[in-house]
Amino acid sequence: MADFYVSWDDYHRDIEKLAVQIYESGWDFNQIVCLAKGGLRVGDTLCRVFDTPLAILSTSSYGGSDGRTRGNITFSRDLSMTTVGLGNRVLVVDDLVDSGHSMERSLVWLKSKYGFYIEEMRTAVLWYKAVSFFKPDYYVEFLPDNPWIHQPFERYERMTPEDLVASYANPIEAGDA
Repeated sequence: MADFYVSWDDYHRDIEKLAVQIYESGWDFNQIVCLAKGGLRVGDTLCRVFDTPLAILSTSSYGGSDGRTRGNITFSRDLSMTTVGLGNRVLVVDDLVDSGHSMERSLVWLKSKYGFYIEEMRTAVLWYKAVSFFKPDYYVEFLPDNPWIHQPFERYERMTPEDLVASYANPIEAGDA
């Protein structure tokens, strides 16, 4: 399995490319649901660009000591949202589709819990891996060789509050403030 490294600039550029692709499709959606954790930044940016309400579905499927072991997907009990109800045209966003299981199961979860609201759902991700059986409606980059994606915020997964304190241990000189 190859490694694919993404910088903050690349990451933000890809979210913007995704926004352009969605906009140019002409699809009129009225709700964004992001799959957290990976889709949080994507969903946050898209909801600001499109001025559309954001709901969050917390999910978890990777674990292990290296964070690379795929397990069973776990869902939060409910969506976190600020609107009274869910929109009827829902854009479901995440950072990537790897195997496709998380996205597919998330759509099933949404239909089972909120199907009475939803008329149409589409999916959008930054990266679509060839090994995925699920093809998203919108994606920025197709990855034919199934790389492990190193995202720029990954460093925080190995960091502790003590590490941060140590990194800022040099006190500011009185004259520097």
